Amino acid sequence: MSEPAPPLPDGPTPSVALFVTCVVDVARPDAGVAAVHLLRAAGAEVTCPEGQTCCGQPACNAGFADEAAAVARASLEALEADPAEVVVVPAGSCATMMRKYWPQLFALAGRPGEADRAQAVADRVRELSEFLAPYAGEPADAAPPDPEPVDDDHGGARGRAPTLAYHRSCHLEHELHVTDAPVQLLHAAGVPPVEWEGDDCCCGFGGTFSVRLPEVSVAMADEKLDHLPEGVDTVVSCDASCLLHLEARARERGLSLRFRHLAETLAEHLPGTAPAPDTTEGDRG
Repeated sequence: MSEPAPPLPDGPTPSVALFVTCVVDVARPDAGVAAVHLLRAAGAEVTCPEGQTCCGQPACNAGFADEAAAVARASLEALEADPAEVVVVPAGSCATMMRKYWPQLFALAGRPGEADRAQAVADRVRELSEFLAPYAGEPADAAPPDPEPVDDDHGGARGRAPTLAYHRSCHLEHELHVTDAPVQLLHAAGVPPVEWEGDDCCCGFGGTFSVRLPEVSVAMADEKLDHLPEGVDTVVSCDASCLLHLEARARERGLSLRFRHLAETLAEHLPGTAPAPDTTEGDRG
C-alpha cells in the first residue's frame, strides 16, 4: 500500500508545475489546457517546465528498468529545476509512477544520488483532482446548468447538463487511494455523476497489457460499456488513457457517447465558459 502524500504547504494556494503527460500532450491536449485554467481558477501560479517528456512507466512495466530511467531522467531534471511547490499530474497512472515508483526505479537503475532526487520530486507530486478538491466549493455554490437546450449539429442538446458516469481508474483508486476527490469536484461543478455499478471495474487498457492481451483488453472494455446506466451520454475519468481505450470501443460499436477528461468537464463549468460541442457520432446500441 502506498504511503499518503505529504501535506500541502499551509497558506495561499501553492505554486504548481504541471506535468502534462504523454497521452494528454499527444491525444488530449484540451485536457492539459483545461487543467491550467482550473489551477489558475484555484489561485495557483502555473508553469509547464520545458524538457519534460515521459514518466517512464511503459518501459518500466515492460521490465526495461535502464531504458525507463533514461526516459524518466529528462522529466526528473525538468521538474526538480522548477521551483514550484507542487507538481500536478492530470493522470492517476503517471502520478502513481512518479510518486510511488520513481524512487524505486532510480534506486535500481539510476545514477548515484538520483533515488534521493526522485524522492524529493515524488513528495511534491499530486494528481489533479487530489490537488483541486480542497479548493472546490459546495454543490450549492455551483452555477446551475442552462435550462434552455440548444440543438447542436448532431441533433443533441448542448445547453443542458450532461448525464455523466464517472470511471474510476485503477491507479488513482488503488495506488494513490484518491476515491472521493473527482466526484466531489463534479458535484461542486453542478454535474454530479449517476450511480454506476461498474464504475470501479478496470477498462482493460492497462498500458502494455492491451498490447500483450488485446482480446482480453477489448472484452473488458466492452463489459464496462455494457453496464453503463441507461441515459448516460458522457463518461468522465481522470486518466486520458482509459478514455481513449473506452472511446475506441464505443466508436467501433456505434455507441453515441462522449468521453471527457475530468479537467475538460470541470473547465466547461467555470463561470463564463461556453459548453463544448458534441462530437459523438452514431447511436448507442
